Amino acid sequence: MFNEPQPNPISDGPVEAAPRGFVGLKMQRATLLAEFKAAGVELGEYDRRIVDWLAGWDYPTVATIASLIRRAAHGSN
Repeated sequence: MFNEPQPNPISDGPVEAAPRGFVGLKMQRATLLAEFKAAGVELGEYDRRIVDWLAGWDYPTVATIASLIRRAAHGSN
């Protein structure tokens, strides 16, 4: 049985190297939406279309964007 490595979690601090791993489109979309919700960001229809587009990018890009949202919401550097 093949066990894929788990992706790096969403960082609470500065990202120094590309996060590793793979997460499918649905999970990436859910991750971005969860970060926006936790940040108190209300999304419109076009916002959701952009989230759908972003969710189609590779995991390192999506994880970094999610980290940026999280850190911005918490006022982190």
